[in-house]
Amino acid sequence: MIFFELPAIYPITDRELSGLDHAEQVRHLAEAGCRFVQIREKSASSREFYDAVVESLAVAREFGVKIIVNDRVDIAIAAGADGVHLGQEDLSPIVARELLGEAAIIGYSTHSVEQAREAAAMPVDHIAVGPVFSTSTKENPDPVIGLDGIRRTREAVGTVKIVAIGGIGLENIADVIAAGADSAAIISDLFRDPKGIGGRYQALLDAATRVKHD
Repeated sequence: MIFFELPAIYPITDRELSGLDHAEQVRHLAEAGCRFVQIREKSASSREFYDAVVESLAVAREFGVKIIVNDRVDIAIAAGADGVHLGQEDLSPIVARELLGEAAIIGYSTHSVEQAREAAAMPVDHIAVGPVFSTSTKENPDPVIGLDGIRRTREAVGTVKIVAIGGIGLENIADVIAAGADSAAIISDLFRDPKGIGGRYQALLDAATRVKHD
């Protein structure tokens, strides 16, 4: 693996929530200074998802933005993305690393301290933990882990980077970072107002950065 600096704000695109295609969401974020985006698509066909990633990458390369693909290693490879984020039911991070190579960014979702501890021994760049709070962006969410779940995960995985996810917004992001998360994955709070994506990103980044610098 190569060194990858995980940003404090980890945007995950949502076409249905924002009403914008993925490439448009990437452009709004990139123009606000974001340099890392996960493309997430749960309802499109494989071909449509591939096309969306290719279009997003065309925008991303204008700004130096890294793009990773949710779930689909095959699409990440075919489109030339910078990496993938995998869930517990997806391809193993070990196999994904073999396929994508050492330069790829690989994240892995976990929903308990035990899963996080196991993931920390895998060839991943970061571990997602959650849901921290209740969330509406997943049809069948796992049980909420709360801020204490972040603290216990931090103790279990040592220096491995942690991305907190689930119900995180401007009102609670400071608590999430203070609990031990390196980064916060944001969907709803970023994309519910498509005209305000850039401003919301900056507000979230400011709130998270203040905690990191305190």
